[in-house]
Amino acid sequence: MNVYTTYRDIDNEQWQQLVDSSSVASWFQTPEAYDFYASVPSQMTPFAFAVSRGENLKGVVVGYVTQERNFLKQYFTRRAIIVGGPLLAEDITDDELKAMLGAVVSFTLRKAIYTETRNFCDYSRWRTVFEQCGFAYKPHFDMHITCSDRSMMESRVNDSKMRRIRRAIDEGVEIVEATSETEVVEFYQLLCRLYKEKIHKPLFDLIFFTTFVADKKGVLLLARHGGTIIGGMLCPFLTGKTLYEWYVVGPPIVTWAAMDYANRHNLPLFDLMGAGEPGKHYGVRDFKLQFGGELKEFGRFLRVNNRLLYSLGSLGLRLL
Repeated sequence: MNVYTTYRDIDNEQWQQLVDSSSVASWFQTPEAYDFYASVPSQMTPFAFAVSRGENLKGVVVGYVTQERNFLKQYFTRRAIIVGGPLLAEDITDDELKAMLGAVVSFTLRKAIYTETRNFCDYSRWRTVFEQCGFAYKPHFDMHITCSDRSMMESRVNDSKMRRIRRAIDEGVEIVEATSETEVVEFYQLLCRLYKEKIHKPLFDLIFFTTFVADKKGVLLLARHGGTIIGGMLCPFLTGKTLYEWYVVGPPIVTWAAMDYANRHNLPLFDLMGAGEPGKHYGVRDFKLQFGGELKEFGRFLRVNNRLLYSLGSLGLRLL
C-alpha cells in the first residue's frame, strides 16, 4: 500500500480511470476540480491525498481549507471541506481507506477547526471506517433529478412552477451561457444580495466565479430579460454523468434551464446538492422538491479537530 500526500505524486491517468469507474465519483474529486481550487489561492488552500495497492489507485480525496475574510471571524471559521465525499474504488479495503483518511486528518488537524465531507453518494458501507478515524456521521439530505427522459422530467415539475417558467419564456426571458466578465459580475451582484439578505452563509469573492468561467470549468447559465441579468446558476459537470447546482439565484426558469441543459448534453443526473437536515424545516428544500427532485439521505462526515474553538465559533457566528 502506498499513500500519496501531494497532488503531483498522484498519477493523473489512473486518477481519471478511477473517476470513470467509481460509483461515488463526482466532479469535485477530479484533477480538474483540484486545478480550479489551486487557481484561486486567495479563496482556499487545496489538498489532495491518494492511496494505491501496488500500482493501482484505490482512493483519492480532494478538498480545501478556507476561512472567512472578516477579521473577527477568521480565527473561528477555519474549516476543511471535502465536497462530494472521497473518490473510492469499489474494492478499496478498510485499511487503505483508513490510511488515506489518516493523511487527511494529519494535514488538517492544525489547519482547520473541523473537517467535513459533504456526500453526494452513498457511503454507508464505509461509515465504520470514517468513524474509526474520528468522523461522526451527520444526517443531511442531497437531492437528485433524473434528466434522461425529457417528458418524464417535465411531468414531475410542479404545475405552478411550470406555468411560471412558460410565462417567463413568453415574456422574453432567455437563457444564455456567460462568456464575459461583465456577465459574471452581474450574476455575482445578485448572488451577494441573496446571501446577505436571506442565506446568511459565507460566499467566495468575485475572483472565484470569474476564474471558473474564464477557465471553462463548467457552465454559468444566465437568465436575461431586456438586456438585464435576472438570475443564474454556476454548474460544474462530470461528463456523461452529472450536472451540479453549485451556486444559484433567480426565478424558477433558472433551475429549469439547468435541467434542460442536462437533458440536451447527455447528463442523466442533475444534483441540486444540499437540501438541509432531516426533521428541520428548510425552505430551499421545499422549493427544490417542486421540480421533481428525489431526496437522498447521504449525510455528512464531520471531524471536529478543536472542540472548544468549534463551540465558540458556532456561538460567535450566530451572534455576529
